[in-house]
Amino acid sequence: MAIAGVAGFASLGIWQIERRAWKLDLIARVDARIHAPAVAAPGRDAWPAIDAKSSEYQRVTASGRYLNDRETFVTAVTDKGAGYWLLTPLKTSQGFTVLINRGFVPPDKKDPGSRAASDISGDTTVTGLLRLSEPKGAFMRTNDISADRWFSRDVDAIAIKRGLDDYAPYFIDADATPNAGGYPVGGLTVVNFPNNHLVYSLTWFGLAIMVAVGFIRFAGEEIRLRRDWHARSGTN
Repeated sequence: MAIAGVAGFASLGIWQIERRAWKLDLIARVDARIHAPAVAAPGRDAWPAIDAKSSEYQRVTASGRYLNDRETFVTAVTDKGAGYWLLTPLKTSQGFTVLINRGFVPPDKKDPGSRAASDISGDTTVTGLLRLSEPKGAFMRTNDISADRWFSRDVDAIAIKRGLDDYAPYFIDADATPNAGGYPVGGLTVVNFPNNHLVYSLTWFGLAIMVAVGFIRFAGEEIRLRRDWHARSGTN
């Protein structure tokens, strides 16, 4: 049991070291994408190859016209407080549609009339970060599609609800370029990858050492007791 425990804990420690290397590589790749020059938002031909490993958080740009009458509000908690992400479809010049997370709006700015200055009716260009769909909802909160209550940015569900077709399988978090009237506020994407794997690995290795030391002490005591017993048996 001691050998199995030491082997098990040690293997978990090695696994965490490998996870740490993977996490550091991920952080480096994402950081490079975020700070790289923006490229054109992926078109239809590139959609099948889009995934988290190669695409998420890539800086992209898209041009077209907003479909302001089909905007969607997704519950959000940000550095600006509680409110909503404003997702507006953009009909691109390439013909397909992509959801743009234009940024944060507080509850008192949910009514389009309260931020009419930010409505862009003509051609526009958006730069931001490519994000993947969030179909599983938020923590302990599921999108209520029939009631039009959203807690995550589920591209497919929102597109169907808003009657969109030929839409990209991703959305774009707009950058911090100011909008007229101050809202929505873009550039609030949180890019944070917890990297506690070194602590976890040290914990597992520490447990392996504790089990090994405990077994050695136990075995030593057992050997001493047996020697004493044999010595007494020989005397008798």
